[in-house]
Amino acid sequence: MKKGRSLSKKAGRLEEPAKTAGFTEGNEGTKEMVGDIQLTCSDCGREFTFTAADQSFYQERGYSAPKRCKSCRQAKKADQQGGGGGGYSSRSMGGTSVTCSSCGQQTTVPFEPRGDRPVYCRDCFQAQKAQSGRGNRY
Repeated sequence: MKKGRSLSKKAGRLEEPAKTAGFTEGNEGTKEMVGDIQLTCSDCGREFTFTAADQSFYQERGYSAPKRCKSCRQAKKADQQGGGGGGYSSRSMGGTSVTCSSCGQQTTVPFEPRGDRPVYCRDCFQAQKAQSGRGNRY
């Protein structure tokens, strides 16, 4: 019997072992490397080589085989980092320019005003907070 195959007790025939990220599962549940394999990038459609060394790296960390080539992985990573993280757009991170409802001064607030409530600059907000007696709620 060839190494890496096992005899099925029910059917009495040879079955191929499960493959994971370029590895085949051996008789004792150990993973054996099968060498370099060609994969197709899910983004650009080009073929790329998933080397035995990369397979070993992925297998040690429990990663599955990559879906994208190296250049598409780098582009996707750059896109994710450029978005400000946490799903916030760059506009909300920079703030929204508004006119203070109390003093009329131009200011920037870290949210998008709804329009049904007044918006204050930092100084007027602090004054409003002190007047309402809610200076220290916690």
